[in-house]
Amino acid sequence: MKIMDGENQVLSNGVLLFGKYEMTGIGIRDGGLAKYIDLTPVSVPHTGGKHANRAFAKSKMSIVERLVNSMMRTEVYTGKKSKTIGVVRDAFEIVATKTNRNPVQVLVEALENAAPREEITRLQFGGISVPKAVDISPARRLDIALRNLARGTVDASFKNKKSAEECLADELILASKGDMNSFSVAKKEELERVAQSAR
Repeated sequence: MKIMDGENQVLSNGVLLFGKYEMTGIGIRDGGLAKYIDLTPVSVPHTGGKHANRAFAKSKMSIVERLVNSMMRTEVYTGKKSKTIGVVRDAFEIVATKTNRNPVQVLVEALENAAPREEITRLQFGGISVPKAVDISPARRLDIALRNLARGTVDASFKNKKSAEECLADELILASKGDMNSFSVAKKEELERVAQSAR
């Protein structure tokens, strides 16, 4: 049963992200990442760091909050979580307007497309350092995807007339399509190409 509350829809039996977006029924195609993408419904993605000092507890943190935390990387946003939540909220509105889809679903697809499957490590044989391709754990795949989405957004908005909200929305939309114009997808392809040559 849906109840109209002003301009926002409120579900009588559920919680909407930012009072607008469903977090239930989101499809995750990548089985490896499914365990680490937390889609527990929250209205505001802010836990106050209660998982900070527990090993692997970030997998229990909302994926939207992890995106917010990844965005706090420059002097403009460091330590300013309320401001960063506002950027993500506005970016989600832009995504919803441009795609007519749930922005949480777009975020999940962007993460799936931006998560690399292998990378290189360096093995020491005597005095020689040899690159070797290795598989990446699902938790690290998600970490790298979030980091690259945030880095692509910050780099795109630096010395640019476009706001951070527009840059994040563009990055999410391009990454969800697997477009090579997306910073995160390009980084993933580059990492996998280097790893393939080091097999």
